[in-house]
Amino acid sequence: MKIHDAVVKMLDIVAQLQKTYPKKRFTLDGRLVGDLGEILAEEKYDITLYKKQTVLHDAETRDGRLVQIKATMQNGLTFPSDHVPNYYLGLKIHRDGRLEEIFNGPGALVWEIIKHRKPPKRHFHTVSLAMLRRADGLVKSEDRIHRK
Repeated sequence: MKIHDAVVKMLDIVAQLQKTYPKKRFTLDGRLVGDLGEILAEEKYDITLYKKQTVLHDAETRDGRLVQIKATMQNGLTFPSDHVPNYYLGLKIHRDGRLEEIFNGPGALVWEIIKHRKPPKRHFHTVSLAMLRRADGLVKSEDRIHRK
């Protein structure tokens, strides 16, 4: 496959995703996985995505809890260095399309893991999935974002 043909096909897919899910842009500049993760989270969890992108949180639960959603297809997730989200939902999208919950709970639990780190240059720490899974084990059931 030639690069030109691949780009045309990807942009066609992006256009279809934008039409189906107008809340997200699905751009190929690094936001694609994040936007996919947010849409998948809205389909799976009892949350409503904000119509416009915001800095601190991506969605809200029915009972008013503010949620930041991060998704990856790799072995780490990002966590902000300049604020602590009220709730943090860390997800891994597998190559077969399966969505795996890595962390679901108060952002303060993740902050406890990384608060000693030197501030990164780009406003986000990278946290391994293994560390997030361990922290997830500390989350009380009442502190989780409920699934639909």
